[in-house]
Amino acid sequence: MTYILPVLAVLLSFVPVYITRPKKKGHFKLLLAFSGAFLLALTVFELLPEVYEAGNAKKVGLFIMLGILLQIFLEFFSKGAEHGHVHLQTDASAFPWSLFISLSVHSFLEGFPIEEHQLMLYGILIHKIPIAIILSIFLVNSKMGIQKAVFFIVLFSLMTPLGSFVSHNIPWVATYSTVIKALVIGVFLHISTVILFESSEGHKFNLRKLVVIAMGIGIAYFL
Repeated sequence: MTYILPVLAVLLSFVPVYITRPKKKGHFKLLLAFSGAFLLALTVFELLPEVYEAGNAKKVGLFIMLGILLQIFLEFFSKGAEHGHVHLQTDASAFPWSLFISLSVHSFLEGFPIEEHQLMLYGILIHKIPIAIILSIFLVNSKMGIQKAVFFIVLFSLMTPLGSFVSHNIPWVATYSTVIKALVIGVFLHISTVILFESSEGHKFNLRKLVVIAMGIGIAYFL
């Protein structure tokens, strides 16, 4: 299930988008806010205590910060697609390699903590679904063609399972597991907090989003 569910989450998000051809992505903001809160809470409850217990606190903190910087660097190429923004031109027909590579690196890193933390699988799945839907809306409405869109989505869906496979089967990864997890934590912290900050338009109070965010944190705590 560690390998199958991330693939299904992406592919099953693409299919209804392809069938219905929606133009707008604003309807998924509540789901996006829930996913950000859920992922952030699981990162704080599950991953942070373990890495600080297993490694030198300052070294762990350094790699968390490097993870944040890495994600900022990736977003330079993805234009923020990891947290629900795709600002590329829909009339372009060329395959968006920069978007694909940056999203693939992000998804590959997401797979590393899943083998040892099954709860993180749920957090990543809930994070992937709204992102995959928004990404699919862009791909379906672009002029690159359905073959390129399907090629993009299928390869993208395989990146997280590939990260899980590498983390579980490559011996040297276990040697550096603490710093790798710290790096992934930095990626998660940046993504989830950006989602939460951006979920409130104009920084206005929104009761529905507040309730959804509280639900995400509460469910993560009691799992």
